[in-house]
Amino acid sequence: MVFDPRNTVECLERSGEGSRTTSRKMLMFYVYILRTSSNTLYIGQTNNLEKRLKEHQGKSSKSAKYARYFDSMELVYSEEYLTRKEAMQREAELKKWPKIKKEVLVKGDIN
Repeated sequence: MVFDPRNTVECLERSGEGSRTTSRKMLMFYVYILRTSSNTLYIGQTNNLEKRLKEHQGKSSKSAKYARYFDSMELVYSEEYLTRKEAMQREAELKKWPKIKKEVLVKGDIN
């Protein structure tokens, strides 16, 4: 799965009287997997993947402490969700998987 920060979902909203249709951009949530320079996998979730990757790469105070120990990290996988709850549930599910199963997911062989 390739991440495009410009990718957003537009939805149509109908308001009661007059049945007026407007469009607005919905906030998306992401579950992502990073591969560290030591070949370990880091899993996280966010509502702004581009910003979160910059935080990890810049080793800012907002970056995960785990991520700061490595020279580099590369985005190897991401998924989009409509709610934070769904993203957090998927993150928790993936964190329970053994590394070999995560590697198969990253390669695109399973869901």
